[in-house]
Amino acid sequence: MAIANGYATLAEVKAALRLTDNVDDTLLEGAIEGASRRIDGYCGRWFYKTAATAIKIYPFDYYNLPVQDIANTTVIVKVSTAGGTPTVYDQTWTQGTDYQLEPLDAGLNYRPYNRIVAIGGKTFPIQVTPNIAYVQVTAEWGWEAIPSDVRQACILLSIRGFARYNAALGIVGFNDMAIQVKAVDPDVRDMLNQYRLLAVA
Repeated sequence: MAIANGYATLAEVKAALRLTDNVDDTLLEGAIEGASRRIDGYCGRWFYKTAATAIKIYPFDYYNLPVQDIANTTVIVKVSTAGGTPTVYDQTWTQGTDYQLEPLDAGLNYRPYNRIVAIGGKTFPIQVTPNIAYVQVTAEWGWEAIPSDVRQACILLSIRGFARYNAALGIVGFNDMAIQVKAVDPDVRDMLNQYRLLAVA
């Protein structure tokens, strides 16, 4: 099988396992993809980059538009000015003149952008009751590159997932001894905690 949006390669996981044959490649690829999606769920975001995709978004206020992670500055912001439920987004804003991507130091820190701010006298159109998404953003969503910590966490989780094929109930036996597999790997948790998006109730 091909790994879809994996955070580690088959070669990296096999190298960590010191495997040189191809007998378990299919199982390993499944473990890598499963580990990658588990990381997405734990962090509340994904670390691969999508193709350019348009989504409709509700502004937070007249100046701030919180967004999912945006990988780079290849962004198109359009606004509907007709009122009512938008069928067309007729006004295209110019980056650096009408809006800016934030945080401003995202590129310096190898992080994605997560907010669009209206500048130059522009404001986002808002309707609260009912909420109507008057803004459309086209971007490559996610991260430009997979962080090294995420890659290492994926390798460890993939190895763990692969090993579970021999310990379906979470108990690994060695001669007359047994070891229970713990629910959370503390090393993986420490690697990923800095990337978690915490929900606010």
